[in-house]
Amino acid sequence: MSAPLRLERRERVAVLTLDRPPLQILDLELLAALERAIEELAADPALQVVFLRASGEKAFSAGVSVQDHTPDRIEAMLASFHGALRGLRALDAVCVALVDGHCLGGGMELACCCDLVLATERSVFGQPEILLGCYPPVAAALYPKWIGAGRTLELLLTGRTFGAEEAERLGFVHTRVADREALDARAAQLEAALLGKSAAVARLTKRAVRAGEELPFAAALAEAERIYLDELAATEDMAEGLAAFLARRPPVWRNR
Repeated sequence: MSAPLRLERRERVAVLTLDRPPLQILDLELLAALERAIEELAADPALQVVFLRASGEKAFSAGVSVQDHTPDRIEAMLASFHGALRGLRALDAVCVALVDGHCLGGGMELACCCDLVLATERSVFGQPEILLGCYPPVAAALYPKWIGAGRTLELLLTGRTFGAEEAERLGFVHTRVADREALDARAAQLEAALLGKSAAVARLTKRAVRAGEELPFAAALAEAERIYLDELAATEDMAEGLAAFLARRPPVWRNR
């Protein structure tokens, strides 16, 4: 059997491709490969953008393997899956999920742990775990902050699926496009836009936003101020950005 995950690199960009078509089921082998790849990416301070996508035509991922929910596997499955998602959220690089097709259960949790989600019109989302007599821990932890407890409970207790338009309206999807060709084009545009900015400033911006997501306002603002004064103001790129603006010239980022 071929490797379940492909990792491709080009300068400051990495592309992670789930490669278990047609449904991209997240079994223990694929989860272990995902954990290893994320650890490798976390060790690269020059990395600026990570794209997460899937091969094939049917799914981004239909979720975690049902066979790995048995008593002898469930603890290892949760540890591996949640370890990968914690690592993904902790990456300094901007992570972008490219969703085309079914994005269900653990697949939706995986996409939503990225910083941005781009999806095609035909994509279908949902957390159907309740139909199997369980619930999705990551969704339970993340979604109430984004859509409120009531909407989260409605999705988790009904297990219903919904389209990309509703996913965009709820905030799970940040950009909705027509088809796979448009998805690739939008990803290329986003890559160019992100690489045109300072990697050092982008990393600190992401950390400040994470603080805003996870902490009460006063604590989040204090942390954002600390990052700004102690770390951002010490970067060469902040000095370059201000100097370039005053000199009316394009900045030349050094990414530090």
